[in-house]
Order: sequence, then structure tokens, then C-alpha cells
Amino acid sequence: MESYLDNSATTRVLPEVVKLMEKIYLSDFGNPSSLHTKGFDAERYITEARDVFTGVLKCSRKEVFFTSGGTESNNTAILGTALAKGKRGHHMITTVVEHAAVSSPMRFLEERGWEIDRLSVDHEGRISLDELREKLRPDTVLVSIMHVNNEIGTIQPVEEAGKLIHEIAPDCLFHVDDIQGFGKIPLIPKKCGIDFLSASSHKLHGPKGVGLLYMSERAHALPIIYGGGQQNGMRSGTENVPGVAGFAAAVKEIMSHVQENEAHMKELREYFVSEVTKIPDVTINGCPEHAAPHIVSVTIKDVRAEVLLHALEAKEIYVSAGSACSSNQPHVSETLKSIDVPAYALDSTVRISFSPYTKKEELEYTINALGEIVPALRRFTRK
Repeated sequence: MESYLDNSATTRVLPEVVKLMEKIYLSDFGNPSSLHTKGFDAERYITEARDVFTGVLKCSRKEVFFTSGGTESNNTAILGTALAKGKRGHHMITTVVEHAAVSSPMRFLEERGWEIDRLSVDHEGRISLDELREKLRPDTVLVSIMHVNNEIGTIQPVEEAGKLIHEIAPDCLFHVDDIQGFGKIPLIPKKCGIDFLSASSHKLHGPKGVGLLYMSERAHALPIIYGGGQQNGMRSGTENVPGVAGFAAAVKEIMSHVQENEAHMKELREYFVSEVTKIPDVTINGCPEHAAPHIVSVTIKDVRAEVLLHALEAKEIYVSAGSACSSNQPHVSETLKSIDVPAYALDSTVRISFSPYTKKEELEYTINALGEIVPALRRFTRK
């Protein structure tokens, strides 16, 4: 059987989403900026999709922007704020465990004279609100903290952080990378003091190449893409109508079952953790109390992650050796380093990630396979 357990890298697109997108590609293929029926039909898909997201995020239409994916959404929030707020201050705060789509634009700004403070995390991957309080300054223009860590699944205290930011530095903006949490762990931006929120379609059974940026009315950022002035000039370029409509259709379906989906994935996680830790020298990374239901970081001593990945692949079991977005560029995980895992774990950790459609049978098959593969690989390694 096939066991796909790399859902934090990407998910299978829902059949109803594919059907809708096919209709748009073949029949309703107009440019939403065109002033004729085909254009109006295409624009209607964008409007209807925007309404889906305003319902989920409890916000207004003008606060929702569609992008090419989570990376663009993160870059727009960070670099757009830098362009807009640079005269007020050159200080931002982020964390040491961010995805490259946040850490890279932060480093880009740092190389150009910006001061970037990075919050540390404890051994479970959680930031300290006291440290955030200490780092906030009158010239801090943005704080960027992810909701769910993409490697170990730790949930950050974003609601508490948002309240603290607006209490200590009311002019500072707050960005949350919600790419791993959106559609799985509900988050209402206004309730949490969030000014920017990034999401990505292909992480929750929508198509690749489309994302979302929530930008509150109080936030001010300049565009990083210029052109025809679409989306009120904030994100130029002809809208990806099939992608946007597919993203909205996937979200509508997922959110209609969000509580049962969460319960199902929690049950899967508890079962997998209880069984996989019966294998000697296997440990789980992250925060048990604040763990996302769909991500498990597993360290298997004396087994290289890449070797294990391919051994599992031979049995049609698919997992990740880290963040799949950069897996073609081998590097040491900053997240694992930051939570002080043992040195051997940096090269012996895999990520298992579920979806609402993952079946317990897939996990049983995977556990049995690991029970056979791990001892064999350890014998080979020790030689």
C-alpha cells in the first residue's frame, strides 16, 4: 500500500477542486480585468473566493490579497513594511525558528543596514514573551512570528504576543506566517492583534502556486510587485483565477469539518507517537502541550534521515527529512539546533505529517516498516 505522510510539504488536491478548476480553464477562462462577459465571469470567481476568506478570517474584502504562494505573502509583509516604514525605524523582530520565506527577507534587510533581533526558543521550540517584551522598542516597525513550526509542529503563543506588541509598541505591526496552521488551527487576526497573515493553498488540499495575504486596515505596506494595478495596486499581475477559486473551494470544504479534522489528526498523532517510541532510541521533538495535530518530528538514533527516507520510499512510504521547501539544498536545521537536540539528531530526524484524509492503516503500515528497517539500518551504520 501507499502511505503518504508528507502533508506539510504538499497535499493531494481535492477532486471537487480539480473539477472546478478544469471548468475555469476550459470554459470560464477570461481575464478578470477584461470588460466583457468572459472577464466578468472570471472576476466573479475572484469575488466569491474573497468572500470565502473574509468569512474564515472575519475581516473585510479589502483586507484580503491573493499571491503566488506563502513565500510571496511573507515577503510582501516584511519587505513591504520595510519600504513603507523605513523612515520611522529600521528595527524588526523575528525568531530563530522561522521558515526561510521569513528568515531570508529578514537577512536581506539586515545586509542593507536594518537591525534584526531574533527571539530564542526553549527546548520545546517556544518563544519567551518576556524576551519579546525586552526586545520591543519605539522604532520597532514589525514583529514576525510563525504560528506553527513547519519542522517540529510547535504552536507559538501568537495571541499573547499580539496583545503584548500592541500594548508595548502600538505603532509596531505584527506578521504571522500561518502557512502550516491555516485551516487546521483556527486563528482570527483581529482577535490576536495580527496585522499580516500568510497562508498557502497547497498545504490544505488546494492547488500549488496560489497564496493569501491578510493585511489589516491599520497596516501599511508598499507593493513589491508593480504593473497593471490589480488588487487595488497592492499586488499587480493578472489574477490566477483557477488557482484562487480552487484555493477557496478547498478552504470551504476543509473549514466545514475543521473540528472533526483536528480531532482525527490528534488521534493519529497520539497513536503514531505511542507506537514509534516503542522502537529503541526513538524520540519526539517539540512541545507535547502545544503541538500541532498534524506534525511529528522523530529522531531515530544511528540512522541517517536521508537513508531512512529512501528506505521508506522503497515501500511507498513518503516522509520528509526536513522542510521540503529547501530539501534539495542540504543544510543543518536551525530549528533543531535551536532546541538543543543532541548532535546526532541533526542528521537523524524525519518529519511525519498528516492530513484529514490520512488513514490509521497508513500509520500501522509505516510503524511496521520502521520496525523492520530501523534495526537493519543501524546494523549497517555501526559497521
